[in-house]
Amino acid sequence: MNIPGELRYTKDHEWVLMEDGVVVLGLTDFAQQELGDIVYVELPELGTQMEVGVVFGSVESVKSVSDLFAPLNGVVVDMNTRLADTPETVNEDPYGEGWLLRAEPSAEWKMEDLLSAEEYADHIGAG
Repeated sequence: MNIPGELRYTKDHEWVLMEDGVVVLGLTDFAQQELGDIVYVELPELGTQMEVGVVFGSVESVKSVSDLFAPLNGVVVDMNTRLADTPETVNEDPYGEGWLLRAEPSAEWKMEDLLSAEEYADHIGAG
């Protein structure tokens, strides 16, 4: 199980990375393994306002459809449009080319509110 130490995590199995003031968001290795082969990814439009805990999209696999829950308050500034044609990229490279979106966080949002790699490992029983 790959749980990179430089990332932060949600209990909903998303990873978060801050790059130059913008948050990059994706699904964890654990999540993609649990889902199985991903066949469709639904993402919000650019400019969409995200709110912590509110559904912002979904991921469909051969097993099920899972909602994606926002880990931050902010505005979507970029999305991985390649996933429309190659959703399996989330399975193949969840922490790289399989990223989902980028968002500009609101001023009051803090990365520290998310789980560390160790806390996430404990959450999924891998710690």
